[in-house]
Formats: sequence, C-alpha cells, structure tokens
Amino acid sequence: MHKIYQHFQFRFNQSFRIFNFNPKVSLSVILVFGTLMIVKLPQTIFYPLLYFSMVLVFHINRKDIPFLKKTFISSWRLIIFLESAFIYMLFLMANINYKIEKFGLLTFVAIISLCFLQPKSKPFPTLQWNFISNDLFEWKSYMRKNTWMFILTYIVMIASAYYSASLILCGIFLLDYLSHVYENNENKEMLEVYFKKMNFKDKIYKNVIFFNALLSPTYILFLILNFNESLYLLYYIFFMNCYFLLILTRKYRLYHHHEKANYFSIAVFIEYFAYSITIIPALIMIRLNSKEAQQNISKYVGN
Repeated sequence: MHKIYQHFQFRFNQSFRIFNFNPKVSLSVILVFGTLMIVKLPQTIFYPLLYFSMVLVFHINRKDIPFLKKTFISSWRLIIFLESAFIYMLFLMANINYKIEKFGLLTFVAIISLCFLQPKSKPFPTLQWNFISNDLFEWKSYMRKNTWMFILTYIVMIASAYYSASLILCGIFLLDYLSHVYENNENKEMLEVYFKKMNFKDKIYKNVIFFNALLSPTYILFLILNFNESLYLLYYIFFMNCYFLLILTRKYRLYHHHEKANYFSIAVFIEYFAYSITIIPALIMIRLNSKEAQQNISKYVGN
C-alpha cells in the first residue's frame, strides 16, 4: 500500500514538473480543461462517452505498462485502473452541466476492462493500399501497418455523422490516430528525392485533398441527416483541418535525418488540440510551422 501511495505522489509531482518547465503545455491544459468544464452537450449520456474516449486515448498511448508490471508485480492492473478512473472522474465531476446518473457510473466497468487489454500476439493480415499515390507515402505506410484499426475507425467516423454531438466527440477521439500518421521521419535520401520532385506547398495541397476526400462521406452524410445544423459541420471541417495541418507542418519543422521520428506526445496533442478549437491561433502556428519547415527542407535539397 505504501508503494502505491509513493507512486501516486510521484505522478502528482511529475505533473507539476511538466507544467513548470513547459508553459505552452500548461496554458493548453488549462484551456482544454476549462472548455471541458463548461461544455454543454445535448444529452447526459454524451458526457461519459466523451471522457471515457479521452481515457481510452490516454491508455492506448501509455508507454509505462512494462515498468508497472516490474514494479507492481501483483497489482499493476490496479494502478492502471486507479489512474484511468481518476482521470475519468476528474473530468466528469468538474463539468458544471453534468449530473451523476447510472450510465456515468457504469462506465467505470468499461474502465476496468482497460486493465486487461493486451497487445496482440500475432499480426492480422493487412492490405497493401497500392491504389494510393506514392506521394502520400505516410498515409500508405500507416494504413498498411494499421489496416484493421484504420477500417474500424473509418466506419466509426462515418457513423458519427448521425448526430452533431457524436460528430464532434468522434472527431476529438480520431485526432490521436491522425497524429501518428506523420510521426515517423523518412531517411535523408528519400526526403531529397521527394522534395526535388515537388515543393512543400504541393505536399500540403495533396495531403489536404486526400484527408478531406477521406472525410467527405462524413461531410455528405451529416448534411443529409442534419442540414439545419450545418454550422457544426463547418466548425468540424475547420477544426479537423487545422489540427491536420499543425501535425503535418510540425513534422518537417522538426525533421532531422538522424532522428527516426519526431516524437509525438500527449503534451503535443493537448497543445495542438487547444490551438485547433480556437482556430485563429492554429492558423498562426500553421504559418510559422510552414515557414520553418521550408527553411529546414532547403538545408537538404536547396532552394
């Protein structure tokens, strides 16, 4: 019990250290948490779904489970449950518009199930996606590695068009998957060949077109089912595209041929999420990122 207490004391101190050394993250966390405190959703059931989705994103991105297994040999699942339950309860209880109901409490059962999620032992068969242009190599590579997860999330994304709240909630959840599309860096030789064939603006244009082509069934279905709430769709389009462009431009702003990845983290997710929901800061950051990315690329391929 004493070891568990020390662990949570460490987590508490760790959180404050992150905020103290990274003011951008602190501001982003405050903005996101403040938004989630006052957001009002059409139905009470959507609050537990939103906050459970956030807990699920947190759990999927955990890198410390092997450490927990070694440190807490017989109680590591309890640690995972307590941490996930605390995050869920914090957001749920902080919202000023939410009143405790059965579904919110039953969601704790779903949180228990996270403790038993294990990595798959054998890979599933994958599709090659050869019809996708090689100019979109990040998408092709990501979809080959995550074929069935991509298909599942794509179905959920289209189904989210049924209702305005589900559209926004699902969009937030899908941002995490989108973030990892551009996480890995290509090698120096590939970068040189690629950007001698096209410039950075062309890459942005082609990727934005492809991204919105993927989302177009959701756009169309939402307009058919919820035409009177088309302003939600307009905000959704701006929000998703702002986040997408932030992730894409960040990759080449940070690119270095000695690094295999640009190390996306939950802190980056929170920061870019905060920029995207306010739109104008996102547009400013996209412009700054693009300028620095073009300067960085020119070091490898010239002007």
